Amino acid sequence: MADDFSQSLTPPVSPFAADSLCELTPVQPPCFCCSETKEDPTGALSTEGYTARGSLKRLLLRLDPAPAEYETDTVEIFGFPWVTETALVESTKLLFGQAGKLHYEAEDLRQQCVSFLQYVKVFLHRYLEPSGFLDAAHPHPYEELEAQLPSALLEELFGITLLIGRLKDLHANVQSAFTISNQGKIFPPPWHLLHLHLDIHWSVLEILHLLGHKIQGQVVYAHQFVNLTGENLTDTSLFEEHLCSLLCDLTGLAIGKYSKVRPTEALSSHHYLCSCTKELWVLLMHLLEYRNKVLHTQSFWSYMNSLLRPLVLPKPAAEQFSGLPTHCKDPLGFAWWLVTHLAMLGQYSRNGTLQNEKHLGDNWTFVEELLKLTSEEQVRMHVHCCLSLCLLWEPSTSAVSTLWDYYSKNLSASFTVPWLGMSGMGTLYKTPLALLDQARSCCSPSHLHSPGHTQLYRSANSFQIFLRVLALCLAQDRAGGVPQRQIKGRIYSKFSSKKMQELSEAGLMNFLLLFLVVAKQVELEDVASRACELLGFLPNNCPPGHRTLVWRGQLSLLLLFQVYLLIGNVIWNWLAASFNETAKEFYNKTTEVSRRLALWGPLGSYLEGVAEVFETSTSLSLSEEKLLNEGFDWLLPACRISELNSALGFLQIVLAQIVHLLSFMVKERHLAVAAALWAHFFPFLRSLRLSQTPPAQLADAAAGFTLLAFDLPNSAPQDLQPNPVQSIMQCFGWDDMVHPLLVTRYLPHLLQNSSDSAVVVSGSAQSLSVRAWFRCVLQQHLHKNPDGSDSRTGNSLLWQPVFTCKHFHTFIFLSALSWCQAVGGVYSGLQVLSERSAMVTRALDYIGDILKHIKPILVSKNQEGLQLAYWAVGCIVKHWSPLLATSKAQQLLFRIVDGMLLPHNLTQQDKALRDSLPLYLQGLSVASSVSQSQGVYLKQQLRSVTRRYLDHFLPASPSMGIIANHPVLLSACETNPTTRGAALRKTILEVLCGSFLQFKGHAPPPRLASVLMFLSELLRRNSDSDPALLTLPLPSLLRCLMLVNEPQGKIMLITDALQLVVERCAVASTEGPCDQMTTVLRSFVEENEGVYDRQVYSVLETVAVLDPSVVQALIPNLSVSLRNTEHKRGLGKNIALRSAYRKLLCLLGESGQAEITSLEAD
Repeated sequence: MADDFSQSLTPPVSPFAADSLCELTPVQPPCFCCSETKEDPTGALSTEGYTARGSLKRLLLRLDPAPAEYETDTVEIFGFPWVTETALVESTKLLFGQAGKLHYEAEDLRQQCVSFLQYVKVFLHRYLEPSGFLDAAHPHPYEELEAQLPSALLEELFGITLLIGRLKDLHANVQSAFTISNQGKIFPPPWHLLHLHLDIHWSVLEILHLLGHKIQGQVVYAHQFVNLTGENLTDTSLFEEHLCSLLCDLTGLAIGKYSKVRPTEALSSHHYLCSCTKELWVLLMHLLEYRNKVLHTQSFWSYMNSLLRPLVLPKPAAEQFSGLPTHCKDPLGFAWWLVTHLAMLGQYSRNGTLQNEKHLGDNWTFVEELLKLTSEEQVRMHVHCCLSLCLLWEPSTSAVSTLWDYYSKNLSASFTVPWLGMSGMGTLYKTPLALLDQARSCCSPSHLHSPGHTQLYRSANSFQIFLRVLALCLAQDRAGGVPQRQIKGRIYSKFSSKKMQELSEAGLMNFLLLFLVVAKQVELEDVASRACELLGFLPNNCPPGHRTLVWRGQLSLLLLFQVYLLIGNVIWNWLAASFNETAKEFYNKTTEVSRRLALWGPLGSYLEGVAEVFETSTSLSLSEEKLLNEGFDWLLPACRISELNSALGFLQIVLAQIVHLLSFMVKERHLAVAAALWAHFFPFLRSLRLSQTPPAQLADAAAGFTLLAFDLPNSAPQDLQPNPVQSIMQCFGWDDMVHPLLVTRYLPHLLQNSSDSAVVVSGSAQSLSVRAWFRCVLQQHLHKNPDGSDSRTGNSLLWQPVFTCKHFHTFIFLSALSWCQAVGGVYSGLQVLSERSAMVTRALDYIGDILKHIKPILVSKNQEGLQLAYWAVGCIVKHWSPLLATSKAQQLLFRIVDGMLLPHNLTQQDKALRDSLPLYLQGLSVASSVSQSQGVYLKQQLRSVTRRYLDHFLPASPSMGIIANHPVLLSACETNPTTRGAALRKTILEVLCGSFLQFKGHAPPPRLASVLMFLSELLRRNSDSDPALLTLPLPSLLRCLMLVNEPQGKIMLITDALQLVVERCAVASTEGPCDQMTTVLRSFVEENEGVYDRQVYSVLETVAVLDPSVVQALIPNLSVSLRNTEHKRGLGKNIALRSAYRKLLCLLGESGQAEITSLEAD
């Protein structure tokens, strides 16, 4: 050990070491570290690495590697203090020997090695001077050592490279450390050893670069190595050898990773094993690019091209790049993949951050070589990589030309990837807008690292990816420079008449997409004109599928013209003529059915496309009317129902758009479009208006024309003038011959909101519209839908807004019911006689001859129709009752009663009458009470109706379920009694007593139990308190109680009803016995005197239990009646009769006892 240090002027143990050691803890030098970095391809590099710590930047700027370090006189290296300024000169071999001995230690020793290498860099920068001439006489020993330092250092670096070997030769357990996941701060020794290798490999290049800079271009020879081996070793050769080995090893590692990468993951799977190797790639890029610019050495791409070219071409690799793995699953794909990812790393700055700047030059020369080798199997991945490179570099015209040469020969291919399934299949875009959107997406490729870009392999085929490359290239020079003209010329040159006729549907779609992309990027009119010229080469009898695509593509071009507000007359005229000819063939009677079915494909597509043209237009200021040509005169009459629905749907879109635009302004072009619509569509609509199976959308289209006539009345044809709106409404809404389904769908379009209601609120138009609406409400169930199902369209109208009427104080009528209520309410609110008379006239005008509309329903016997008709008319009778009682309207009321309530046969109307009879009874009751001229007759009619349906719906035997839902009972029930309700109940009670509770001798009336149950329910459900009303059924109840003995159930029904009457009369009479009750009972006694005396006493006993005071008031009359009876018989006292009377008196309290005493005194 002493021999090793004998020549050193700065031995490890210096006598003044203690005084010179720095007390501050030195900062750790930069090193490769991936313990804190995340797997983010766009993330910053490690904060402990060479880029983030500024080491690379200082190296390339020729700055001190560690300006704040090694400033003291001594420095600690490998645990020993050394003189900072002389240690490397005096102890070169010793220091590097120490590094070699510690090489296989772990983390702490790694840091010592890294610190030593950092010291070497600092020493070279600060203390190494270019070699000068030594004083031959007395050279200082240190000067001799200093002059030998470059050569000695070169030999030591060479020894280090031999010692550590190449990355590819590391043991497998060391290389496995590349895949160790982030474990915080604790890593196994192989991890530290692997990263020490990376540090040493990079530091060797750094030191050699620094050495070359410090000796100012002089060649450094390793003299001792040359003397021993006879081979030259210079700083330049060692740099080249080590660099090439390192690039080769890093590429080999990437080859191993590529073996596990699927084509779908090519751009999302990076080529480096950890962020340290990623940083090493970035360091090499910046170093080699710097040396290329300053020292005029090879560029980074030059090295990589020399390395990769033998992989893809049948030529041997250069000697310096030996050692690549012999097996690569797809050398061409790997070359694309590696070049693309290296280009992405070129965005990293010297500070290790990702920037949208190009720090690395392009490599199109090599990429174009790869393009020429591209095969069908992997073309999608290769073009995807090419697109990525275009986003990173400026696009290459030559690369685009090479790709176009390939695609022009394979334009009809599907460009599918078999193992990928349906994903990425070529798409036949369904509409022009979808086709244009695809072209737009091609012209606006996603950001390089976005999912939209990385997943393109799955979402787009290779041709669509190529179009993105093409769009980027065309976008370089918006002024139409040489690259644009070259590319456009190359594209045009590949198409001929023969080429166009050979295109399949997929090929034609690709052709259209291609020209849309070119048109959007360069001269639209020129490209569109050329596209039409080429499409003209297609034969007239081309398949319908081709015709569909041609029209779709041309309509997409028209959408582009709209964006740029260009006229494009060529396309408008060409498309219009083509559609006209196809529509004629579709109409032609000689056209085969199969051919006509096939022709609907392009025709239907035309409708969809033209609809999009109108929908997307903001002004209709081009030549849109040319698309609405005489071809529709042929098309519409030849359509089947499904096809006609499509055509009418298209028409609605066009009408809605022009009406919408007219709300802002009217232009000359708007008049032209309107004229085309009137000329080619309206005559056909009018021919369908009387159809018994009108298309569902006929009403919608007719409403659109109505609104168009309202906004542009002068545009309507002459036969609709001078008032086109009312003429159209007469055709489709007011004519009684028009199908209800058509009217009920037509009117709401015009009545549903305040802005459109201005069409029909005036005068007669309003009346006619309401009358038509009401007719359809009544007749909706007479008809079937075209599919045979029952109509429900009209039913929905009941709940749709009808109209706004300022004459009705701005009532908005929401349904037939609310409308009837509103009319009745308005009439009741009028006070002036003339206003009331005018209101009656208007209301009758609204409903017209309502019985005329109902008659077909009565004849058809459709149950739903009958229910709706009876309900609707019932609403009118109930809510318009004061109005119908007037002299102008009472005849209608009489006809309703005679025609709907009192016909001879009621079999079919049972359910309808049951549901709506309460409406009629309530309305007739009110009408009879307010009528000034026919009140008596109306009351007679009301009794007749009540009698008839009371009898009709009364069950033969008592049933609470049936009685509780009896329509007459329901009509009379109220939660809170009203005068009108009491009047109706009075009528019902009168009819009940007069027709259903009359005894013929001793025989009870038929269905007595049911009648009594009805009466009880009527009394129980209403809380009437008027004794005059309550006592109406009392005589009949008393007689029933007197004459009916059994069965017991009837007695209970009678008693229940009697109890309700007596108790409510008692409650109503707070100041004594109820006079009305007393009067009825007195009459009852007088009528049955001498005939049913005992039965009378029995009945009075029942009443006395309920209200003794009422019977007490009868005591004088009863006693007189008893004595009169005895006197008439002439037999003295009637013991039996007096006994029955005494029993009654016992129930009457003191008054009764006093009368008993009086009787005993007789």
